[in-house]
Amino acid sequence: MDVYWLEQSEADVPVENDWLRASEVARLDSMRFAKRRDDWRLGRWTAKRALAACLNVSGHPRTLSDIELRPAPSGAPEVFFANKPMPVSISLSHRSAVAACAVALSEGALGCDLEAIEPHSEAFVEDYFTAEEQALVAWVTAADRPRLLAVLWSAKESALKALRAGLRLDTRCVSVSLVDALQPEGGNGGQRLDDRPLATRSSLGAQDWRPLLVHCTEEQLFHGWWYHTSGLVRTLVAAPPPVSPILVDIQKALKY
Repeated sequence: MDVYWLEQSEADVPVENDWLRASEVARLDSMRFAKRRDDWRLGRWTAKRALAACLNVSGHPRTLSDIELRPAPSGAPEVFFANKPMPVSISLSHRSAVAACAVALSEGALGCDLEAIEPHSEAFVEDYFTAEEQALVAWVTAADRPRLLAVLWSAKESALKALRAGLRLDTRCVSVSLVDALQPEGGNGGQRLDDRPLATRSSLGAQDWRPLLVHCTEEQLFHGWWYHTSGLVRTLVAAPPPVSPILVDIQKALKY
């Protein structure tokens, strides 16, 4: 399955709201806190720009206002264009003033997530990760531990979105394994996440995406991808299995 990926920052979002539908403006006005409003606008802007390019429609604000994300009964977003449902799968995430959007031009299970790389306690690992994941964390070097935890946690969030359940489910009902991601670290018995340049590895795409798998308790399997840069981890999972994510051609989203 082809999956398209776009990221935007708060600086990319226009000041005006003419790209929003009247109902979206009303929802925005109902939000009490400025950060919540900023995050919501950033997510919607990112989604609409990605969808405009993927659906091959104009990026004019009037056209963008015809693109709408509505919550399904599960809470997952569904895409409408000019009030008509579109056979498109979409997932959104935002963190640290950055939003990411994954789009597939077919119906299927899809989830994406952004996660900051930061320290976590042992209690966090014990409470939210499976025994297999905890063993993986124990094998990596101390320097790599925050990044590995970010990858595992982000992949869990992506999988729970793909299941259309979110954090209503126990995070231990999904178990993440990384593919070709670890290599020995000298003689200290630990392992480190593979940081070799893309040129020395199998080609995983322009942004150096690396493969992962997520096993669900219901015997469902999600294939996915991850990469990190600038202190953020990106993950995406899907079924059917996705090829390495395709960056959205932003020029398509800018056409008038």
